[in-house]
Amino acid sequence: MKTTIDVPEDLLHRAKVVAAQRRTTLRELVLTGLDEVLGKKGNGVNTAGAFARLGRGMRLGGKFLAREEIHGRR
Repeated sequence: MKTTIDVPEDLLHRAKVVAAQRRTTLRELVLTGLDEVLGKKGNGVNTAGAFARLGRGMRLGGKFLAREEIHGRR
């Protein structure tokens, strides 16, 4: 799945340098980092609780929005 994140310019530059040094892509570097972080902390995650929070929706700007509405906004 594609997504967009805002990364500070200096951090992005350093990540690109490390990816080049390792002869890999920025994408692979990010995925490896996420796997490492989630692998360490993922064991204690309450998945059912996280999905329940997503199902309740989020409060943005005073109006209650369900998850589907949030992702439909552009």
